[in-house]
Amino acid sequence: MVASEFEDELLLDLLKEPVLAVQEFILLTGDALRNILRRPHYGADIILQMDTIGVGSLPLVVLVGLFSGVVMALQMARALNQYGQVEKTGTLVSITLVRELGPVLTAIMMAGRNSSGMASELGSMKVTEQIDAMRALGTDPIQKLVTPRLEATCLMLPLLTIIADFVGMFGGWIIAIAFLHLPSRQYWSSVWRALEWNDVTQGLIKPLVFAVLISLIGCFYGLRTTGGTQGVGRATTQAVVWAVVLIFIVDAMITKVFVGQGAS
Repeated sequence: MVASEFEDELLLDLLKEPVLAVQEFILLTGDALRNILRRPHYGADIILQMDTIGVGSLPLVVLVGLFSGVVMALQMARALNQYGQVEKTGTLVSITLVRELGPVLTAIMMAGRNSSGMASELGSMKVTEQIDAMRALGTDPIQKLVTPRLEATCLMLPLLTIIADFVGMFGGWIIAIAFLHLPSRQYWSSVWRALEWNDVTQGLIKPLVFAVLISLIGCFYGLRTTGGTQGVGRATTQAVVWAVVLIFIVDAMITKVFVGQGAS
């Protein structure tokens, strides 16, 4: 009986921290989303975050998108060559990029660059008691710090995904004309004809949902930082890890919804 009670208490102790973290994250998400419709809106902070998140990530997104398209074209062409369907390379490249690789790879790059940046920035403010000072002055830290980052990420990630998709298609085109000797008109025609509204919708909804996860997870771990500089590093690592994990989980859920609609 004593051993059973000890095991129950141990199990409860293990579950307390994850359950509390989920509860705090849900509350933070609700407050941040409600603040979008509340004043003040801190437009200057939103523009600053858009520049940091969007423009700052553009070179990385372009580079990743370009070589994703190149690799996709090379791999797909090799597989299609066995069936004499090399001209379908553009079709597979466009569908794969728009549905999956574009949104997911762009979101992972954003998580590694911006979710960690948000966690470290807010974590540093937390351990130096700047956030407590904001509360003492009557400023809502979520309204001032979290909501602008959420809005900026939701605006910029879909745009960056579109850029990554197009650059990836351009990378596939380079391979198509340089190595596969396909006419440019044929490649681009197969690219555009392959896409349906279901694909485009899926390719735009995913980055919007990923943007919410990336921004809120980064801010969440930043605001929960404790333990000085070591705590800031720990919060940064946790933000990136959980953002990437949730990106894959949510991607699978959204894909299941759209695949189910396509099947029906």
